[in-house]
Amino acid sequence: MKAAVWYGKRDLRVEEREEKSLKNGEVKVRVGWAGICGSDLHEYEEGPVFMPSEEKDDLTGEQTPLTMGHEFAGVVEEVGSDVKNIKVGDRVAINPTLTHGNKHEREDIYDGFSFIGLHGDGGFTKYANVPEANAYLLPESMTLQDGALVEPVAVAVQAVKEADMKFGDTVAVFGAGPIGLATVLAAKAAGATRVVALDLSEKRLEKAKEMGATEIINSGNTDPVATIRELEKDGVDVAFEVAGVEPTFKQAIDVTKARGTMAIVSIFAKSIEWNPMQLTGSGVKMTSTIAYSPTTFQQTIDLMGSGQLQARGIVTDEIQLDDIVEKGFEALSNDKSQAKILVELSGEK
Repeated sequence: MKAAVWYGKRDLRVEEREEKSLKNGEVKVRVGWAGICGSDLHEYEEGPVFMPSEEKDDLTGEQTPLTMGHEFAGVVEEVGSDVKNIKVGDRVAINPTLTHGNKHEREDIYDGFSFIGLHGDGGFTKYANVPEANAYLLPESMTLQDGALVEPVAVAVQAVKEADMKFGDTVAVFGAGPIGLATVLAAKAAGATRVVALDLSEKRLEKAKEMGATEIINSGNTDPVATIRELEKDGVDVAFEVAGVEPTFKQAIDVTKARGTMAIVSIFAKSIEWNPMQLTGSGVKMTSTIAYSPTTFQQTIDLMGSGQLQARGIVTDEIQLDDIVEKGFEALSNDKSQAKILVELSGEK
């Protein structure tokens, strides 16, 4: 079967791979749609970041070259002998996080985690085998395209929860890429009265406006800190850093009010230089999140299924697997008007 396989930095190949045998506790998913994530782009541009290139991953037992893709949904084609709650024909979204499972879910992911599609073979292919516990049933109100968006939206929902947002809060979102756009959507749904989106791309900012941002700021044309302080003299209640670069990290603290919260949602590809006195001298609290709990993943499906979170607006293109390098990864690298690109596999809705 055809798959998009990561071999190294800027070395992603669409090639034929053998189907893997199904383990007793796994389900085989006929992938309908899969999204290209910012984490995938980091691996393509700068990797390995997460990819186990030197030795096998502890949780998956796998090593590069690996099939990428951790945002995907599809239809169950086959079930292992020990599978109890999933049946052939079920439509599912995949929670790609794998953990040791030794702690409560609030701490479990920080006790060591791996991702299907980064630390082991993922969804940029025809069939993907996943543990039963990682397959979540989709309601009839959601398409498989919606299902492919659950993972990035769950990141944003978890970020809003980690920031302890309250109804009536004011919010700034630094970065209007896919996760930033999802964070705008989630913050608005959580009751924010003002959501300011910041980015360097006018098209992404326009998309942020569509997703619910009340104000947009092009950080390349104006001082973002001064502009937000004109809107909110004391600063915003919550700032989300979703760009992953030093300037936005510092700006996100500067625009947050004393006793407010700055939440780091992004992946930093390299270290930054920062003086913690910026934090201690401002009274700003800081938190961070890398993914989501199983509860949050299910809540995200429930919110999307009920129409409270309508995420399809973050999609800027749909492409074929054969075009994933040029029209997918290269497009995201070079065209900042792009946000979320979905890859069509079976194309089922």
